[in-house]
Amino acid sequence: MTTTGGPRPRGAWWWEAAITATAFALCLLGGVVQVDGTLAPPPAAAYFIAVVSCAVLPWRHRAPLAAMAATTACGVLVPLLGLFLSPLIVAPTVITAYSLTARTERRAASAVVLASVALLVAATPLLGALSWQDASRMGAVVAFPLVAGVLGRSAQHRRAYLAAVEERARQAERSRDSEARRRVAEERVRIARELHDLVAHQITLANAQATVAAHLFDSRPAQTRKSLHELVETTGDALDELRATVGLLRQSGDAPAEPAPGLSQLPTLLESFRRAGLEVSVHQDGTARPLPPGIDLTAYRIIQEALTNVTKHARTGSASVRLVWHSDRVSITVTDDGRGTANVSMVPDRPPGYGLIGMRERATAVGGQLCAGTRPEGGFLVSTQLPLPPVKDTTRRTDEATGDAP
Repeated sequence: MTTTGGPRPRGAWWWEAAITATAFALCLLGGVVQVDGTLAPPPAAAYFIAVVSCAVLPWRHRAPLAAMAATTACGVLVPLLGLFLSPLIVAPTVITAYSLTARTERRAASAVVLASVALLVAATPLLGALSWQDASRMGAVVAFPLVAGVLGRSAQHRRAYLAAVEERARQAERSRDSEARRRVAEERVRIARELHDLVAHQITLANAQATVAAHLFDSRPAQTRKSLHELVETTGDALDELRATVGLLRQSGDAPAEPAPGLSQLPTLLESFRRAGLEVSVHQDGTARPLPPGIDLTAYRIIQEALTNVTKHARTGSASVRLVWHSDRVSITVTDDGRGTANVSMVPDRPPGYGLIGMRERATAVGGQLCAGTRPEGGFLVSTQLPLPPVKDTTRRTDEATGDAP
């Protein structure tokens, strides 16, 4: 039999003593009533029943079924010893019935019913001519253990319910902590990706412009002055973007956010690369459509990072950006014809980079995909497919409004 309760706390000894003393007093009080209905001091048999049945009460938590059987046996012996079987003298049986059903999960109800039947059978031969008073008294003897069993089962169900509620609360707390940690990790990756794209782009352009200025410093002062002027503009733009990004991170959740860059700012982005010496051509096929903010930012950042890698590693002065608009997706391809590699992780003597990793993470985050690699004819290719929201059928809606729909 499976029990749901453990050992009693050490500080509960006084509670056990009080229960045992009360049960002992009730047994003796039940022995005061004689079989003929008169009152007399409890005989020695009453003391025997009280001592034996109450002695097993402290063990009802560790062995509830054995304690129940022992107190029921004492109740069965009551009529055999010439005592009157009353509800008071079977008080230990009532207590063990409650403990049995409150602390066990299986066969507890059957044990309580059997105990009540045993008490009824033991008392039946002594009834003789059954009066209403005797019948009600015997009904109480049988009913008390049953009622105690029902109360014990109710207490067990209540404890199980409270334990389930507490467990659900703990699970919810753990889930909240796990969700909070997951969101913090995602936000950390997002911030790192944004700062990487921002810093890598601007620092690459600044490095290219500074290289040009250093190379032309002696031979072409005018061109050097122009390159330095463009370097100042580039570093100024970098500081502004970095300041805006840090300011965005400092804002509260209700503060208005700065608009994120998108394909509408593509001409400005390409112009910054042209100032650094990289000629970028753009080709578009299909009808351009407004993009959701997340996909718009992803497309912008992928083009920005791909061109930044071309500037850093491809050792070429030109690159090509191609956008193909489909009904359900937009394809973006960035190619170059350089002799180097656009993946910093492939360059010897350089630490691994996160450019391609960040681009793939961005594409995957919006439900797209990205591939990158060396082209057979030379150079490097970055291609991504980003999903587009479905186009609303405005033609059908207009026909229905005018009544021309079939």
